[in-house]
Amino acid sequence: MIKELTVNLGERSYPIYIGQGLLEEVGAYFEKHGISKASPLLIVTDSHVAERYLQPVTDRLKEAGFQPVSHTVQAGEKSKALSVLEEVVTTCLEAGLDRKSTVVALGGGVIGDLAGFVAASYMRGVRFIQIPTTILAHDSSVGGKVAVNHPLAKNIIGAFHQPEFVLYDTSTLLSLPDREVRAGLSEMIKHGLIWDAEFTTWCEDNADRLTGLDPEALQYGLYKGCGVKAAVVSQDERENDLRAILNLGHTIGHALEAVAGYGELLHGEAIAIGMVGAAMLSVQLGNPEEIHTVTERIFRKFGLPVRIPAHYDTDAIMTAMMHDKKFKEGQMVYIVPTEIGKVEINKNVSAALVRDVVERLKQED
Repeated sequence: MIKELTVNLGERSYPIYIGQGLLEEVGAYFEKHGISKASPLLIVTDSHVAERYLQPVTDRLKEAGFQPVSHTVQAGEKSKALSVLEEVVTTCLEAGLDRKSTVVALGGGVIGDLAGFVAASYMRGVRFIQIPTTILAHDSSVGGKVAVNHPLAKNIIGAFHQPEFVLYDTSTLLSLPDREVRAGLSEMIKHGLIWDAEFTTWCEDNADRLTGLDPEALQYGLYKGCGVKAAVVSQDERENDLRAILNLGHTIGHALEAVAGYGELLHGEAIAIGMVGAAMLSVQLGNPEEIHTVTERIFRKFGLPVRIPAHYDTDAIMTAMMHDKKFKEGQMVYIVPTEIGKVEINKNVSAALVRDVVERLKQED
């Protein structure tokens, strides 16, 4: 059964399709949304995803009369770089992509961000389709945030560029390594922590089903997670206010990724540590201790890290946070949980308080 959600953005509204076997019908979905057959389209993917899915998707699109070309980058966060962006644009030019062309992201969050930024910037913007193949991408594929990294800061070079639609074939998730499954579920849990206490409880109760890739549990969890993201983005597309709550755990998490050189920690792992840190900070600000105990318990149940590796330098972590987009006028804009399922945007968190949390997160259990 296919589940469908809509991101409501007026004339830029678009659907999210979630179900098994959707890649078999990829040509029909492209036709339904009026993707040009006269102009070439570019599929951007990575070295891992290409082995399994690039040829089948290319074949289905050719059978439907489209003109797909492809560009494959190395798997991993390091491909979200300006040098790689330039290589992809070179492929666009050599393949003759024009203003009617479409860029397709076939892969996880890195590919969605990279391909989306190519689509946003090539000829000042062409159409864009998200075909996520990881659990983590249920978050990043929705909402139109696209970007590449700078060595000093994650996602600092980017744009808002909404896709035409998101085609989420849950069958692709069955081939993911266990570590990537758990890291991806981190963002699913986040959607519960910021918005829906009942869903948070459901995630904890169904941890074994989710990590075991039970199809029914997975589809329900992704539907609920995408639903939270769609609801938030529909109210605040460009993060003027409410959308910032989606950054729970990301202030510390992005800093950890930068310090680690975008390799040692997976995004979802870094964010899990960041969400435990946000819960610690919440308690320091006078909220119930339960926020921290429940948050840490859930991430432990999913086999995710809840502590910063001891060899990470605190000064380097703090410096990376200062480069974050959420750092303003000497104060950190921090997403702080006030109870399970609710958060607030606190614009007056001192760096000293955050530093204390970082030091606590580095202590052994």
